[in-house]
Amino acid sequence: MATNSTIEWTESTWNPVTGCTKISPGCKHCYAERMAKRLQAMGQRNYINGFDLTLQPQALELPLRWKKPQMIFVNSMSDLFHLDVPEEFIVQVFDVMAKAHWHRFQILTKRSDRLAEISPRLPWRSNMWMGVSVESQKYTYRIDHLRQTEAHIKFLSLEPLLGPLSKLKLKKIDWVIVGGESGPGARPMKQEWARDIRDQCIQARVPFFFKQWGGVNKKKTGRILEGRTWNEMPMLVQMPTTGRAVGLRIAAA
Repeated sequence: MATNSTIEWTESTWNPVTGCTKISPGCKHCYAERMAKRLQAMGQRNYINGFDLTLQPQALELPLRWKKPQMIFVNSMSDLFHLDVPEEFIVQVFDVMAKAHWHRFQILTKRSDRLAEISPRLPWRSNMWMGVSVESQKYTYRIDHLRQTEAHIKFLSLEPLLGPLSKLKLKKIDWVIVGGESGPGARPMKQEWARDIRDQCIQARVPFFFKQWGGVNKKKTGRILEGRTWNEMPMLVQMPTTGRAVGLRIAAA
């Protein structure tokens, strides 16, 4: 239920929930669905239901056993804010993240409306990074929902990027990830879409992370944008007067 991750912007994954259902065009070629079916065929007990949404309570306390601090992507194989995940279970996941204060947790959802609705009832801590996926202009409303939450670090995953995203509202956004779709049937991402988002981030002083160009062979297409890699990430800094954690721009070429 936990693995070292090949995802460029995290270190490990933790899946207290597995399985999901498609909600928007970005889900069309879901990598998690392909992987879940492969694991089911291999007899992996946590994927006995394939990609049907399944709670995995036995995995809840795993991060408490990992003593080395690390960046952990929560539910790489699901969506924590899926309507079929009980709110009580979501609170349990947040409680574990709060207890495992030496880790940083990255949560990502497409169900931003539910996130905004239950956010006031969640025990937010500074080690919890909350993000929303936005694949095209039609779904930028998810960013507004994210802004309404009490998350200390708020980020956008613009992947798979399926169209231009002009005039993004980046106020109160601490980090932006951009990536093209990869794997079978991958839909192309245009260079000008990625460049424009990069330029918007520079202007707004928001850290920009370019994950990949994607395609059928993502290793071949790589992740170089205009001659360099973009590995910027938010950095948590404790403010001496208020104690509030804020994100600062850090660049790593």
